[in-house]
Amino acid sequence: MRLSDQFGYDLTLTDKDALASWNATVLAFLSHGKTTPVHLESCLSTSPNFALAHAARGMFCLLLGRKELNATARECLEIAKTSALHTPITERETAFVRALDVWLDGFPSRSADILDAMLVRVPEDAFMMKVIHAIRFILGDAVGMRQSIDRVYSAYDETHPAYGYLLGCRAFSLEETGDYRVAEASGRRGLEFAPDDAWGLHAVAHVHDMTGRSEEGVGWLENHPHGWAHCNNFGYHVWWHLALMYLDQGQADKALARYDADIRKDKTDDYRDISNAASLLVRLELEGVDVGSRWEEIAQLSDKRAEDGCNVFADLHYLLALLNGGRRMGADRLLTGLKERSKTETDLGRISADAGLPTGLGLEQYRKGNYASAFSLLKSARDTLHTIGGSHAQRDVFERITIDAALRAGFSSEAETVIKSRSNKRGALDRFAEQRLEICGRMQKAEQVMEDENLRAANSY
Repeated sequence: MRLSDQFGYDLTLTDKDALASWNATVLAFLSHGKTTPVHLESCLSTSPNFALAHAARGMFCLLLGRKELNATARECLEIAKTSALHTPITERETAFVRALDVWLDGFPSRSADILDAMLVRVPEDAFMMKVIHAIRFILGDAVGMRQSIDRVYSAYDETHPAYGYLLGCRAFSLEETGDYRVAEASGRRGLEFAPDDAWGLHAVAHVHDMTGRSEEGVGWLENHPHGWAHCNNFGYHVWWHLALMYLDQGQADKALARYDADIRKDKTDDYRDISNAASLLVRLELEGVDVGSRWEEIAQLSDKRAEDGCNVFADLHYLLALLNGGRRMGADRLLTGLKERSKTETDLGRISADAGLPTGLGLEQYRKGNYASAFSLLKSARDTLHTIGGSHAQRDVFERITIDAALRAGFSSEAETVIKSRSNKRGALDRFAEQRLEICGRMQKAEQVMEDENLRAANSY
């Protein structure tokens, strides 16, 4: 006889201990808890033929964006398929196996579509909801994230065990689609039901960042110190948000302190951790801060990941580290890989061609000091850059480099256009934008003086 999970849906499980471990896995995953793999392994050790758990493990591997884990994910898929042949599984579980299959074929977008189609039939499955949210996040599909949540939102109420986590995901999708007021309310409300929902906590921080309220953002995060203590490496990312708030307040020393004490406390090579580090160092340097030898550590790790080719967002942040850390050969290998992948007919190929390669080449030109070329390349990818995944806040490092390239190239009007476009998307001017607009103004006045015929020396010949 099949058992049901905490959301009331049947599982191909008969062991109550395995069920308890599975339910714990799901709740840990929803909260970005570091115990997620521990509970999952406990579940599989008790019920080694549980196809859904194997499919979930495979998806977790792919979400990590590490080349060596692709083989593990494929093994998970084969075990799940074999298990399904011996013991028929539910349609919901089948959808997860199919989703893993198409993702391994190179199409995470189709994977999300398969799960979204099933989620409409099992709207209270918060695990499926969160997995879809995660996949669409790495695809930069903010509209898809929001639509997915909207379709099932009415199925939840305060009695649902994952109600708070749903509100946290809703908050993030609302923020990424520009509905800042409702996003903040949803995130705050969600924490009343799931105080360990670091995703919802950080969604509210995103709102503070996007609406130019860094002082409030500092208070928000500093007043919730236990909100991400239970987290896996996502905790480093929340610290990163606090560092960004400090930097916007002009407190670069505090941002650097957070970098050393928390963001790079553990010298991991997870691409999300590298991206936190690289993007913060770039922001600091754009503000004239000497970051010392900090590039060397992440450049060395990025060199070993230069040929992973699993995720364009990861590639571009590895490239930042390689270029700024002086790893020329590593940068060349990474760019060569981007060029090759841009020729393939997969999601990764499309993203590499449309956004990854021009951005990568732009970063290379910027590092070489060819600012006009850098600006042209970076600007050409602005409209498609969201497809590399991540959030507005994370991709903003490339916006800042684009603006700086324009200013260094002497393109004051073009820089002003990008700054205003960025500010319209964000909903408010931040310190970075205000300072660069002032620079644009000074440059344009100087240009007017240079063009004023009345101020030119008279021809004495």
